[in-house]
Amino acid sequence: MSYHLDGLDRKILKILESDCRIPVSEIGRQCKVTGSAIHQRLQKMIEYQLINHRTYQPYAKSLGYNTLAFVGVQINLVEQRTHNQVYQHLQSIPEVVELHNITGKHSFLLKIYAKSNEDLKRLLVDKIQSIIEVVATETFISLEEGFSRNIPINI
Repeated sequence: MSYHLDGLDRKILKILESDCRIPVSEIGRQCKVTGSAIHQRLQKMIEYQLINHRTYQPYAKSLGYNTLAFVGVQINLVEQRTHNQVYQHLQSIPEVVELHNITGKHSFLLKIYAKSNEDLKRLLVDKIQSIIEVVATETFISLEEGFSRNIPINI
């Protein structure tokens, strides 16, 4: 089942894109509808996974995580169960904040936050490379985030 974004939905998303903390009543005022109507639209968009729940995203550096790395993980795919076991193991590591199934020589691409390069090395050796099905890893340390943005919402 899919959800069709109409003009009002797109306008709501554009407003949220510029200020995600704007009150629902203010969105309603700008869109010339009730806050209740906006709330219902947002709930539908969340239900159909068009947008995330209202979440916060803490600044990693403020919490002491000074190293951001992307890690390609190559696994020995004996069977589908192997893939799922490694996935579940990686999912249990709190510093792994994203995991993507990818094409190419790696099975997974991980986004990892670590307190330092030494902490990253510990994570790689003790928690990732120690998984018996992991054949190899390739690590890319981010020196600086150039930019981050959401996909465009066309009105």
